[in-house]
Amino acid sequence: MTEQSISLERLEDTMSVFGSFDENIRMLEHELGVSVVSRDSQLKITGDDPEGVMHATKVIEHLMAMAAKGEPIHEQNVRYVLQLVREGREDQIHQLAADVLCITAKGKPIKAKTLGQKKYIEAIQNNVITLGIGPAGTGKTYLAVAAAVAAFREKQINRIILTRPAVEAGERLGFLPGDLQSKVDPYLRPLYDALFDMLGAETYQKYLERGNIEVAPLAYMRGRTLDDSFIILDEAQNTSREQMKMFLTRLGFGSKIVITGDITQIDLPADKVSGLREAMRVLKGVDDIAIMRLTESDVVRHALVQRIIKAYELDEERKNPLKKERR
Repeated sequence: MTEQSISLERLEDTMSVFGSFDENIRMLEHELGVSVVSRDSQLKITGDDPEGVMHATKVIEHLMAMAAKGEPIHEQNVRYVLQLVREGREDQIHQLAADVLCITAKGKPIKAKTLGQKKYIEAIQNNVITLGIGPAGTGKTYLAVAAAVAAFREKQINRIILTRPAVEAGERLGFLPGDLQSKVDPYLRPLYDALFDMLGAETYQKYLERGNIEVAPLAYMRGRTLDDSFIILDEAQNTSREQMKMFLTRLGFGSKIVITGDITQIDLPADKVSGLREAMRVLKGVDDIAIMRLTESDVVRHALVQRIIKAYELDEERKNPLKKERR
């Protein structure tokens, strides 16, 4: 039996790390096969596996340090800190205390929750064009919208333009009722939701009427030059090579572009090349263009989402062993 102790200094930090009904500590105990007990202003971590006890001690110490800085502690970042410790990257954990990117309409601060997200935000801030590629739940679109709202509030740009291709995921636009706008609205809903969250419905409507915000399908971008704008192309894996080239050449003076997509969820016909895949190849190494890859480690949804993504990746690798080498 191995045992280690941690001195407890602030009750508030300890309560934050333990979580509601001790859910965070219970999860650590389950993952690492240890027992954590609070006794006489100390935490006692015991277990049969010395490595498990060492990992649990490091995780709790890092979480205590994060709580002392005012960082909220919840299951997602407990699991992420545990992952970094297991991978021997605990020296990078201090970087998780990232700067606030944007404040939502309800006063919630938007910050990077993983190292991958932090690099993604930095890439957006430091480059004219950023490609954010990664699976569902990694915050690609949400963080891009937050960066756009932050730039708008700081008067770095005059307009936010959000767009995505109206490509069906196994369904048909023609079966939906209404005019063209009614048909494409469901495809733009994730962009509306992110903007409502950042600005509030009333402020969003005001800016929309003034022309400061535009949400439109990709086809509406043709023939335009977009100056002093923050332009986000979402679900870019469903663009054709022609659409992607058309979109990239809309860039005007004082503008910034963020392109997001997941190359594992392409809904194009089998004989069509994804514009995002081609852009990743063609634009690699071009100045002022960053290509950022987020992984299942950066998923900030339910922990099960990470496991689902990993399971599909492993299945793809079993079907096509060369895919991992190409990626």
